[in-house]
Amino acid sequence: MASEEASLRALESLMTEFFHSCTTNQRKREIEELLNNFAQQIGAWQHCIYFLSNTRNEYVMMYSLTVFENLINKMWLGVPSQDKMEIRSCLPKLLLAHHKTMPYFIRNKLCKVIVDIGRQDWPMFYHDFFTSTLQLIQAPSTTPLGLIMLKTTSEELACPREDLSVARKEELRKLLLDQVPTVLSLLTGILETIWDKNSVTAATPPPSPTSGDSGDLLSSLLQTPQAAKLLNQPIPILDPESEHVCFLALDCLTHLFSWIPLSASITPALLTTIFHFARFGCDTRAKKLVAVNGNGHNNNIIQERGKLGVFAMSCINELMSKNCVPMEFEEYLLRMFQQTFYLLQKITKDNNAHSIKSRLEELEESYVEKFTDFLRLFVSVHLRRIESNSQFPVVEFLALLFKYTFHQPSHEGYFSCLDIWTIFLDYLTSKIKSRLADRDEVLNRYKGALVLLLTEVLRRIQFRFNQAQLEELDDETLDDDQQTEWQRHLRQSLEVVAKVMELLPSHAFSTIFPILQDNLDVYLGLQQFVVTSGQVHRLNITAENDCRRLHCSLRDLSSLLQTSGRLAEYFIGDVFAARFNDALRVVERLVEVTLYGSQIKLYDMETAVPSVLKPDLIDVHAQSLAALQAYSHWLAQFYSEVQRQNPEQFASLISTAMEATAPLISSKVPEKLLLSACHLLLSLATTVRPVFLVRIQAVQKIFDRISDGSARQLPQEGKVLVCRALSNMLLLPWPNLPESEQQWAVRSTNHANLISTLTREYRRLKENTGLSQGKVGLGNTKVVVQETLSILRYIVENISGEVTKSRQICYQSLQESVQVSLALFPVFIHQPGVTDEMLSFFLTLFQGLRVQMGVPFAEQIIQTFLNMFTREQLAESILEEGSGGCRVVEKFLKILQVVVQEPGQAFKPFLPSIISLCMEQVYPIIAERASPDVKMELFELLYQILHNNWRFFFKSSVLASVQHGTAEEPMENEAQFASTMQAFGQSFLQPDIQIFKQNLFYLETLNTKHKLYHKKIFRTTMLFQFINVLLQVLVHKSHDLLQEEIGIAVYNMASVDFNSFYTVFLPQFLGSCDGVDSNQRTVLGRNFKMDRDLPSFTQSVHRLVNDLRYYRLCNGSLPPGTIKL
Repeated sequence: MASEEASLRALESLMTEFFHSCTTNQRKREIEELLNNFAQQIGAWQHCIYFLSNTRNEYVMMYSLTVFENLINKMWLGVPSQDKMEIRSCLPKLLLAHHKTMPYFIRNKLCKVIVDIGRQDWPMFYHDFFTSTLQLIQAPSTTPLGLIMLKTTSEELACPREDLSVARKEELRKLLLDQVPTVLSLLTGILETIWDKNSVTAATPPPSPTSGDSGDLLSSLLQTPQAAKLLNQPIPILDPESEHVCFLALDCLTHLFSWIPLSASITPALLTTIFHFARFGCDTRAKKLVAVNGNGHNNNIIQERGKLGVFAMSCINELMSKNCVPMEFEEYLLRMFQQTFYLLQKITKDNNAHSIKSRLEELEESYVEKFTDFLRLFVSVHLRRIESNSQFPVVEFLALLFKYTFHQPSHEGYFSCLDIWTIFLDYLTSKIKSRLADRDEVLNRYKGALVLLLTEVLRRIQFRFNQAQLEELDDETLDDDQQTEWQRHLRQSLEVVAKVMELLPSHAFSTIFPILQDNLDVYLGLQQFVVTSGQVHRLNITAENDCRRLHCSLRDLSSLLQTSGRLAEYFIGDVFAARFNDALRVVERLVEVTLYGSQIKLYDMETAVPSVLKPDLIDVHAQSLAALQAYSHWLAQFYSEVQRQNPEQFASLISTAMEATAPLISSKVPEKLLLSACHLLLSLATTVRPVFLVRIQAVQKIFDRISDGSARQLPQEGKVLVCRALSNMLLLPWPNLPESEQQWAVRSTNHANLISTLTREYRRLKENTGLSQGKVGLGNTKVVVQETLSILRYIVENISGEVTKSRQICYQSLQESVQVSLALFPVFIHQPGVTDEMLSFFLTLFQGLRVQMGVPFAEQIIQTFLNMFTREQLAESILEEGSGGCRVVEKFLKILQVVVQEPGQAFKPFLPSIISLCMEQVYPIIAERASPDVKMELFELLYQILHNNWRFFFKSSVLASVQHGTAEEPMENEAQFASTMQAFGQSFLQPDIQIFKQNLFYLETLNTKHKLYHKKIFRTTMLFQFINVLLQVLVHKSHDLLQEEIGIAVYNMASVDFNSFYTVFLPQFLGSCDGVDSNQRTVLGRNFKMDRDLPSFTQSVHRLVNDLRYYRLCNGSLPPGTIKL
């Protein structure tokens, strides 16, 4: 005993020293090694029992429990049965004796250690494990301890970790399911008893505004006065001990509900009891009393009461999240919805808006979040099954949801509620589309709710009604989706507006357009306040109140312009004619307001509050152009409808839009506004394509700016957009006109002149004979190359899917620039930034204009690249610091991907060189690098070579395959095929999950399209290797996210020859597995059922993998010399 006492004191001293701030890392490592060595000793646990019983040092207690945890989870198989019995007896006694005095984290750790023993030994060797937990719960003095044990048991046994065999996992789950009715009954009893015991004192409550008065809605929800009466009982005041027990019981239930199936075990009595506790979350009366009395202790109690509501709502939400609902459980769900919506009515009861919002503010924040989660689950998972039930008034529910949404105390809460409305609107839209017969009836049922929703959402985005809240939103910091808080608020609101517009187009338009008109009138009326003195224009609005009102009006106009743009899609297609007049009114106003903004140059105006009003004026102007751009598809449809009869109205709209746009394409205009104008110009040129667009004087001025060089001052993005637009005007075919009227000859000449102007400086670089690698960095040479090629690349991209004539004209105009690019390529080979832009240009050429280039020139380009990208050059690029060099190689490989996908024989001669480049030059450099750079593109190229050039490797015709089968299929280029497959196999041994996923997909696709796994070379020399690698990946858990995909691939490979898999591969695989004995190998083989269907086979694969890991873990933890029977 004395030696154990000494050991304990020594251990306490060591632990205190270890955690002392002055202890060095070296000393800590020494202590750690000492402690680890002690824990590995046979019989160390006996000392730990003494330590736990006789110390108050928390570090020592935690260390001792860790020793037990390690013993039970890793070495239990080798522990003598007598020792196991003693441990199973001692630890629960220790827990019972000290649970009230132990720190809570030590107590919880001890509970987990005891549960770990149960996980291994219950029921065979530890038969009273579960019954003792139930007994603890039933004894009032140990109820909290029993509930902690129960929750830990649920966590550790229902979904155990990897360190159990599949058979044991299944046994534990079945054992637990057998106990579920008893457990739920016990928990129901505890909660009911506490509720009833504490309700007695409050049986006759004083009258209060929140008790009684159930209202009509409550009756319609609950059907029976008795239920309503029950729900109106006042909430009892619980003593702290009862409250703690309720916390633990509800927490237990939440975890149990996460895995037990919905069944009769979850009784109405239990649901009603949980619901009663959910009411704690919305009990604001007690808070008001505290506020009056100012008692801090009571305030803590109230917070705890609120948390009881949170725990109860967690239980309810766990049940709600289950999509698979048995028929017999639907009635329970209905009852739960009725009860929870009664609660929703209580929260949103008062008709005075402020008091509803203040009530929500008084509630625990997490309770409101849980309640919102409940509503989301109800609408997304259960509305479809409950909507048709006559006992559930859906329209009244929507009225409650409406109140709940628009009185949310926080922005996040409001966003979450808008999400719920979006889910509901999607559901309603799909329902109406699938039920055309009673479409109007369904719509009419919900019309009132939709109208209210639209009106209120529109109010919420307007500063006129909601300035204080909207100004709280951050409009500077970008989130992960690259939008500010204000932009997110507006976008979510506009999505709701758009979905209502889809359902109620006429009503939505008649609601939105007048609001747009009102704000436009204010904006258009600003002209009268413009004062000019010399060259300076000033907006003569100076009073603080007027400036604030103008700021609000401009912000609202910007939002409403975005709204009108978002709704453009609901005026086109089949409804074009029916909604033509409404759309025309919008477009005419947009054209008017864009011209007005450009003519009086509000963006260049001096204002009283420049930091606020100037950005507002610029934003409104930019949004008016963007809104007009959104109607380009409508304008295109308008054009096709009127082209043959009355084009004047259409021509007037386009001309005016161009008058508004052209002056803004200038370096003196703010960039935001300039880019909006450029985008509008591009959309009109690309989508609408009017014949007369080039002839409009304003457009001619834009062409002139390119010719005289003034466009060079534009920012690069604006310059690219303008050049694309002008090119498209000349290249894209005019709609609804025959080939003979397309005026290709004139347009070809004009396009050649445009490109000649754009590339004048670039083409001169070739003439500059002094240009060499040493002088590349001089002047603006690199800038000229990058900017010019960027413009040309976008021009080619725009016409890559167009008619042949457009592509021919484009290539004729570009021909000289392409030749220059090829000549310059060797000069810039060591400058990744320039080479990247050059290869991007060539990639676009190959993707869009390879036919127009012609085979000889395309061959010349490919040969140049193959010559330039030597192994040394590839190594320099790939291994260079930063990713610039890798991007260059990736672009080069993308070009080769286009080449190998080309049908016909033109580029087939390059295949050997391309495969050689991949396998002998690129692959050796990247094979062992951890970085995924270049690998994705290389493997895609290898896949495209195989997929598009299968006959390069397998020559047989279809007829030969039918006559002789695939067994003796002749093969060519076998070495290249084998090395390619080996590269795919090697990629499965590397950690990058994206490459693994991509390559597995490629192999599966090749098998689907070309029967890869059935080919003789694959079947005889590679099949088992691939299956082996994939199984090892599963065993090592390195790519667990892809378990399902790997299982399917293994099945597809094994299904080529199941007999060989079961009789040859499986015994070989098990024989090669280290860490398991022969008996375990036999069990693993026997448990792998010889099924041939996919679900059973993959189940066997995952069982094999799990059990193999389990056996290795067990065997690794046995003491040396252990004899296994």
